[in-house]
Amino acid sequence: MSLVQEAGRAGARQESAAGILGLKARTLQRWREQSVEGGEDRRQGPLTEPANKLSLTEQEAVLETANSPEYRDLSPKQIVPQLADEGTYVASESTFYRLLRAAKQMAHRERAKPATSKRPREQVATGPGQVWCWDITYLPGPVRGTFFFLYLFMDVWSRKIVGARVYGEENAEHSAQLFVQSCIRHGIEPEGLVLHSDNGGPMKGSTMLATSSG
Repeated sequence: MSLVQEAGRAGARQESAAGILGLKARTLQRWREQSVEGGEDRRQGPLTEPANKLSLTEQEAVLETANSPEYRDLSPKQIVPQLADEGTYVASESTFYRLLRAAKQMAHRERAKPATSKRPREQVATGPGQVWCWDITYLPGPVRGTFFFLYLFMDVWSRKIVGARVYGEENAEHSAQLFVQSCIRHGIEPEGLVLHSDNGGPMKGSTMLATSSG
């Protein structure tokens, strides 16, 4: 708007200035009217109900189906395909969700407890040799599709690499052996050390857990 107004003060026609910007004069006029009136959207939407709106009876049928003994432990994304397999159509998946939400029935529907996420305990290091972290990195091998595996332990406080070795396979015993060797090399008791890792297979292996527990 400011560019068009500036062009108008310089003697350019509004239509020409709008055309340069890829706009129509009517668009500028509408924007100007909205800015004067506060920019409110005065559209009121349709005044009649959609022809395919479910009746109260049909809405009740959807809720009765969702709460029936056969489907009460299932989510709508499971209910609708099962009904389709039986040759029955009650409503779409989105309609099931909408009506259950309106009826305040969007609680966990499955038999198993809902998944919960527990925030891991925060570990703070105030000096070296308190908290280590470790991981395994894939290294491309000489033949396409083959890899070596870099096992690396790092001190969280100093960011020093305290142990690293390349193996030809991913194995929890390798990590446990390297961990013990790294502790001996740096004079650290494994029982007093916090070792942080992700939830990968070697990280959760029984050998590694038994070696690093303390």
